[in-house]
Amino acid sequence: MIGPQSSAVTVSQSLPPPDQTGMALDLSNYRIGPLDVIRVEIFGAPELTREAEVDAAGNFSVPLAGPVQAAGRSPAELSDAIAERLRGRYLKSPQVSVNIVKAQSKTFTVDGAVRQPGNYAIVGKMTLQQAIATARGADEAANLNNVVIFRTVNNRKAAALYSLKAIRAGQLEDPQIYGNDIVVVGESAARKFLRDFGNMFPVLGQFVPVL
Repeated sequence: MIGPQSSAVTVSQSLPPPDQTGMALDLSNYRIGPLDVIRVEIFGAPELTREAEVDAAGNFSVPLAGPVQAAGRSPAELSDAIAERLRGRYLKSPQVSVNIVKAQSKTFTVDGAVRQPGNYAIVGKMTLQQAIATARGADEAANLNNVVIFRTVNNRKAAALYSLKAIRAGQLEDPQIYGNDIVVVGESAARKFLRDFGNMFPVLGQFVPVL
């Protein structure tokens, strides 16, 4: 449980930018994003080597293979996709390598009472409202006064509580989201109870056991 006296997490009303080390990317599990610069090489076919940006739509064009969806894939997954395009028609058994030359995209996580929790790429400057909108917005059980951002600051996990209602009303500044941030939208206890309780009754007026 997080509280002001927590030794694991520093709790505050606002968060400074994260440590630069905390923003470092783990390329072993990295998902390619728009504007990343990648290098694609095909063993035995140096003329097909290409180093360029992934376009804004997330595609990367490879000679003979054409545009291939790169965004959202790991380097290994993109290698397989390109090899599949080239196999048989152009090369018998293509061996493709994909390397990240410059990672422009950073990722953040949205969890809790949102319609589509998950990891998302940051392209450009992103705010808390935009981050939640990326996850398809808050769901019906959300408590918009209970939104927490977790971040690494001064080599410690830090957290700040925000009211999305106050931000939308212009009463609070919409904070910036950085790579590796975790955004958690809390749930209204009453709404969650009514939603879960309502799911127990497949037919109105029919009594069911309550454990």
